[in-house]
Amino acid sequence: MRVCVLGAGAIGGWMGVKLAQAGHAVSVLARGATLAAIRAEGLRLIEAGETAAVKVAASDKPGDLTADAFPDLLIVAVKSQGLRDAALAANPLIGPNTIVLTAMNGVPWWFFQRSDRPLAGTALASIDPTGEIAASIPSANVIGCVVHAACSVDAPGLIRHKMGTRLIIGEPDGAAQSVAQGGISARLSALHTALTTAGFESEASADIQRDVWFKLWGNMTMNPVSAITGATTDLILDDPLTREFCSAVMREAKAIGEQIGIPIAQSPDERHAVTRKLGAMKTSMLQDVEAGRSIELDALVAAVVEIGAKVGVPTPYTSALFGLVRLTGRVRGLY
Repeated sequence: MRVCVLGAGAIGGWMGVKLAQAGHAVSVLARGATLAAIRAEGLRLIEAGETAAVKVAASDKPGDLTADAFPDLLIVAVKSQGLRDAALAANPLIGPNTIVLTAMNGVPWWFFQRSDRPLAGTALASIDPTGEIAASIPSANVIGCVVHAACSVDAPGLIRHKMGTRLIIGEPDGAAQSVAQGGISARLSALHTALTTAGFESEASADIQRDVWFKLWGNMTMNPVSAITGATTDLILDDPLTREFCSAVMREAKAIGEQIGIPIAQSPDERHAVTRKLGAMKTSMLQDVEAGRSIELDALVAAVVEIGAKVGVPTPYTSALFGLVRLTGRVRGLY
């Protein structure tokens, strides 16, 4: 399989190395220090105490990576605030049969692509205000991916895998492309097999929107609250007032989920118990704040407020959270 990685950061770099090790022809669209490092030393991964390096084709020009053929798989693994630019860069890499795997957090632009759910066909201004993302990445090429793994970038082109290998993948239009019961298309089944063979804990889902919303439900509070306070997740949950505020936000998101056909059976306290097992975790948004990087806020929080307004669910707590972390980001020059 010909694989191209757009966004060779923590998750994209990790996936690129694992797929190259499995024998796939991997290329990377990168620039600056990352491009220079990959060309000089390969794409590198620290995993289980050992460092592996794989040689991959790398360029900052899409045309260099499609000289022979379009990729079979294009992995888009960027933060949502960089998605517009990534989508424009991705467009020349997408052939008629290229699968575009979106390995990202938060609500994606294709979230309302299913025709059997409320708000079918809705475009979210908080995610794709100009429509350029949807115009650049054909919806028929997309397979969604929910990542349950923790990785970091130690240096340009050097990725550290910390924990988790689970990738949930699914067709955004659900059963529309199904050739078998359960909404599992032939291309989804083939991709699931390839990812499993490469060492990922891959799961083919018949309802990827449900998986997206459930992960969002868990991290739409911990991430922004940690960005505001500088606290790790254990400290957030140890403070009863802060924990209750997070629970109130989650109850609003749960009510929205019921209105869009994605009910959540779990309670906020049950989800908090899962988070507690991770210990003193520093969220990705807190790491971005500390490093002076822009924060991934719109896909995690603003989109929930927008969806709530569309389905008539009040979001006073979620809106307050959005306003506070948005102001935090603006004051620090990160939003």
